[in-house]
Amino acid sequence: MDIARQIALIDELCFRPFPAEHGPSDWGTRRPGRFVAVLESSHGLRDGDQGERAVTVEQYEEYRDALYERLAGRWGKTDPWNLRTVLLRAEAEEIPEPWADLSVRASVAYLWEAEGTGRWAAVAVADRDETDEVRLLAVVTEQAPP
Repeated sequence: MDIARQIALIDELCFRPFPAEHGPSDWGTRRPGRFVAVLESSHGLRDGDQGERAVTVEQYEEYRDALYERLAGRWGKTDPWNLRTVLLRAEAEEIPEPWADLSVRASVAYLWEAEGTGRWAAVAVADRDETDEVRLLAVVTEQAPP
């Protein structure tokens, strides 16, 4: 993990203009009003060895926590955001993107209002879908969390 490179990408996404249309990028996906960057991704864990998957999830959670420490020094300490409650709320109310998608993919995120940018930034480990790779994600959006 290159934490300096990942912090630099999050910083860039906090100031980069949002695209008019959705599409892929070198680091993830771009959509109007949001970016989703894949900071790290496993390879070959789709339907793979559950023990290896658990080790990868734990490693990515450590990466997420390391990013949290760096970003908390800049934007302030926050409590982990329980995305399971967001997923439960989605059964009774409409949850805006990118939060609805993130709640399907991850259980916990760290979330900040990125000071001076008018944007929200989150880091999370996407591991809920056992038929998909494990990913460390950064989300930057103008949409306030629900």
